[in-house]
Order: sequence, then structure tokens, then C-alpha cells
Amino acid sequence: MQYLLIKCLRSFTLLLGILHFRVAGICWLLLACILPLSLNAHAARLAIVIDDVGYRVHNEKKILQMPSAISIAILPNSPYGREMAQKAHKQGREILIHLPMAPLSKQPLEKNTLHPAMNKEEIAAIIYDAIQKVPYATGMNNHMGSAMTSSLNGMEKVMSILSQYHLYFLDSVTIGNTQVAKASAGTAVQILRRNIFLDNVQTEAETLNQLNRAIALARKQGSAIAIGHPYPTTIRALQQGLATLPDDIELVAPSRLLNHTQPGKQSNQQTEQQCRNTQKSKTEPGTTSEPKMDYLKMVGETLVPGVIINTLKQSFEKLRNSSPKTEKLHSAAQIKSKKDNAERDKAKTKQNKTGAHKAVSTCSDS
Repeated sequence: MQYLLIKCLRSFTLLLGILHFRVAGICWLLLACILPLSLNAHAARLAIVIDDVGYRVHNEKKILQMPSAISIAILPNSPYGREMAQKAHKQGREILIHLPMAPLSKQPLEKNTLHPAMNKEEIAAIIYDAIQKVPYATGMNNHMGSAMTSSLNGMEKVMSILSQYHLYFLDSVTIGNTQVAKASAGTAVQILRRNIFLDNVQTEAETLNQLNRAIALARKQGSAIAIGHPYPTTIRALQQGLATLPDDIELVAPSRLLNHTQPGKQSNQQTEQQCRNTQKSKTEPGTTSEPKMDYLKMVGETLVPGVIINTLKQSFEKLRNSSPKTEKLHSAAQIKSKKDNAERDKAKTKQNKTGAHKAVSTCSDS
């Protein structure tokens, strides 16, 4: 019995040592997986879209060498638009249709430029043609378009047609009086809005300055959208700026910003939950409001007891079934028990015989 107890204690001590290292390893592994996700969840999001793609193949190939989170907007009637769309799609890059829309100023226009005076059938035909020429597109934004996007009636026709194709619309905001958001009301079209133009001034220094402005705005409101063009100065500025992009900025495709809640606009339920967590951490010493630490604690509490109990059960079962001394003791006890029972049975038989003889003699004497 002492041998069995000592062996059990040794097994238990060894088990605790192993569990200590295993649980520690599990905790570090969970931290390694969770922390990057936590940091990434709090990163400000920046979407960069390069417009006017389909004409400058040499420059546009350099754009395709940049991170795949940078999206391209392709002019439907450009000579290399389809080719660029196919290459971008293979990279997993997001593609937009850069749909020509009429400006207020007089300047050369692309083929099939939308005008506010067009009827719905004319607009529908142009949009359908553009979708066929720019495969894999998931969104659309306006090329020029100060006259068209400031026309509520014209943009209502555009939004009505777009809702049939499940394309989002990125308003390039080429005019302050844009009616895009208002025109989309009551339709299924989701709207995004450009924040920064990177290269209105085509110099490397100014483009870098605008990129920094976009980064600052993303930090301030949680996300930002910047639009640039495949100019040589823009390409050089992006190559330099993206190489030193801050760790708290995450490059994303524009669609990642759809329905994106900005910091500071939390629901009342979220605010109340944060308040409860704060109060709990103040009233209960040693507690933490960090959900990741609570999760690790829960995992530790769940894993450790279960592993210890199961392992101890297995150890005791193994020791009980495999111990030679236990088997010998058990066999000796059985032999002794059988011997004692045999002796008791013999004595009982002898006693019964004597009693029976006396009874018969008593009856005969009367």
C-alpha cells in the first residue's frame, strides 16, 4: 500500500510539472495569436484607389507591384482596361468601374459619358456596356462628373440601375454639391465618399504630403479613402510612403469600409457594457476588463482541472490493474479466505452430527 501511495504521489508531482509547462505554452500561443488580431482590430483603415487605369500600361504595371489592398478604377473604353482587370483580379485586387460623367467645365470627354439629360434607358445601356468591358468589378466611381453628380435626378437614375448589379458607388466628390448620397436613399446601393486627392498637384513632395494627410484623417475618424492617378510622381511617392507606412495604419480595399462604424459613434449598448467593465475592475481587485485576458483565464480554468482529473484517473486505473504486488496480495487473500471457509464448514458439519445423535437418544428413553 505504501509503495502504491508513493508511486501515485510521484506521478502526481510529475504531472503538475508537465501541466505547468504545457499550460504556460498554451497561454503564450494564445497570446501570440490574439495580440496581433487585437492590434489589427484597432488599426486605422486607409483605402487607396488609383483612377484612370487602362491607358498607361507601363505605369499601371508598377501599381500592380504595390500591395494588393490598393485598388484600381478602370475606364471602360480604355485600350488596356480589360487586360488590367484580369491581371488585378488574379492578384486578388479590388476593381472599380471608373464611369465617365459629364463635368461642368468644357473639356474632352470619354466615349459614353453620362449626362443628366439622358433618360434611364440610355444610362442603363452605358452602365451595362461598362460592366461587360470591366470584368470582376465590385464597385463604381465617377470620372470627372461635377455636372452629373450634382444632378439629383440624373444620379437617381444611376442609383436605380446600379441596384440591379449589386455594385457599391464611391463618390469621387468632384463637386461640393454632390447629390450621390441623397440619390441612393431608398435603393440597395451602398455609398462611400472620397476624403483626399493625392495628386491634384503632380509633385512627389505634395503627393507624400497628401498621403500623410490621409493617414492623419484615418487615425482621427477610423478610416479614410484617398484617390490618386498613375502619374510617375504619384508612383514614386507611393513607393516611398508605403514602405514606411505606420504600424497603426491598415491598407484595405474600399469595400472593407462599407458599413464601417467609426470610433466615437458607438451604440448605447456598447457604451453601457464598457461602463460595467470599468466599474467591475474598480470594485474587484485583481480583475481585468481586458477580454483577451479573461479568455485566457477561462481557457486555463477549463483545461487544467480536466486534464489533471483525467490523467489521475488513468494513472490510478493503470496502477491498480498492473501492480504485481497488488495481484499477489489479492491472490493470497483469496486463498486464505477459501481455507477459513472450509474449516468453518467442517466444524459446522461436525456440530450438526453431534446434535442429531443426542436428540434421537432422548426420544428413545421415554
